[in-house]
Amino acid sequence: MELTFSLDEINIVAKKILATYPSVRCFAFYADMGSGKTTLIRALCDELGVKDNVSSPTFSIINEYEIDRTKQKIHHMDWYRLKNVQDAIEAGVQDMLDDNTNYCFIEWPEIAPELIDKRVLRISIQSTSPTTRHLLIA
Repeated sequence: MELTFSLDEINIVAKKILATYPSVRCFAFYADMGSGKTTLIRALCDELGVKDNVSSPTFSIINEYEIDRTKQKIHHMDWYRLKNVQDAIEAGVQDMLDDNTNYCFIEWPEIAPELIDKRVLRISIQSTSPTTRHLLIA
């Protein structure tokens, strides 16, 4: 999937991602700082029914949200502050990645690329203007 969208269309994009990849539970977001990783994750969480405030887990590394209607969880991870794959494993991310029931949304997956396998959907976001983004899913 590849598309360009304005930020006011982000919920439509989130709905399209979830409809196109209904069995995927783990998503890795590749983008420069400020390109909209957390904004897209917030929209995905909204579409999934999360009632909690969704924010970047930069300092906590992992935020957990509950999907209201299903009691499933979303593990929102930000690997920016991790140094390597060993840091990620010690933070407990491997267990979350291996859980096929709940969702994982990973910001900065390039910090520990060894943990990103074929089960993980890769989403690249590029800022094309202050209000538009280009999205590529592989």
